Amino acid sequence: MKPTQQLHEAGQSLWLDNITRGMLDDGTLAHYIDEYSITGLTSNPTIFDKAIEAGADYDDDIAARKAAGATDEEVFFELALGDLRRAADLFVPVHQRTDGVDGWVSLEVSPLLAHDTEATIAQAAALHTRAGRPNVFIKIPGTAEGLPAIEECTFAGLPINVTLLFSAEQYLAAAEAYLRGIERRVKAGLNPAVTSVGSVFVSRWDTAVAGKVPSEFRDRLGIAAATRAYQAYRDLLDSRRWARLANEGARPQRLLWASTSTKNPDAPDTLYIDALAAPFTINTMPEATLRAFADHGRVDALMPTDGADATQIVDAYSGVGIDHQGLAAQLQREGAESFDTSWRNLLASIAAKHDKLAASGSRSIDS
Repeated sequence: MKPTQQLHEAGQSLWLDNITRGMLDDGTLAHYIDEYSITGLTSNPTIFDKAIEAGADYDDDIAARKAAGATDEEVFFELALGDLRRAADLFVPVHQRTDGVDGWVSLEVSPLLAHDTEATIAQAAALHTRAGRPNVFIKIPGTAEGLPAIEECTFAGLPINVTLLFSAEQYLAAAEAYLRGIERRVKAGLNPAVTSVGSVFVSRWDTAVAGKVPSEFRDRLGIAAATRAYQAYRDLLDSRRWARLANEGARPQRLLWASTSTKNPDAPDTLYIDALAAPFTINTMPEATLRAFADHGRVDALMPTDGADATQIVDAYSGVGIDHQGLAAQLQREGAESFDTSWRNLLASIAAKHDKLAASGSRSIDS
């Protein structure tokens, strides 16, 4: 049995952190589903940016939509929704088999709306409607401005993937927004079964402190932060508050591990997959990490539900000058800024591609 199947059998969902039209056309995604137990995927602007720049798969659509007067952002959403609908259809069997627990794809709202709660809510609703598939998550960052949008979208029945969570405290803030939305639905007599995931980013912790801590501290902070978040998640599921909602038919907001590729070339390439094996969670991984884990990953002990020594490890980092809470806030802030930059780069790539295609077409006509 492949390690990927073993991980799936242990109760963790494996999602792919990538999507391109090429992998849809050539059957790569279908292969990952069949051979590597992939049951969902996530996307982001950088993924689409690289795909647009790398080849000609999107050229005809870009040219046609720009010719029809679409803005660069409108072009992107049309391209992304087209790909994600196809991917969502591939996951329909698992979505139906798990009664909507698994089999999801994700699309994020514009990061340029990160500080505009009302605009975020409006775009999330519009994108989900345009997707036209029940198994499409809309991604909203779990920032201070994003939390009210998460609550309102949950109350409206929209499936939300909360992104840019780094610490147990940030995860709990996002979970609180989700719970408030569900509680409001119960009070209003609405179906409380609204699916959601909370995405905790892992490897960026270790990248942030690389070179700032003694060698024995290398590549331990991300796993410790994730372990604290997992403890908070399991404690919440055991709480009376959640039990009341579960009794009404609500579903847990599942915990998702994001940013799980190893950045340190001297560390195992499956570091964060091996360490974050836990039932009723999701690990979304890039293709290289997925293939590496399928080849030589290991499923040994599952994550402890009581946090084990995670708090002591975090405290040890404090002893060498790393402020855990301050760094969590910094990582979330930098993550939002990075998403903003990636989004602007994506729109610039679409504009540049259109200009290139238009120039090429003019030369063809002239010749």
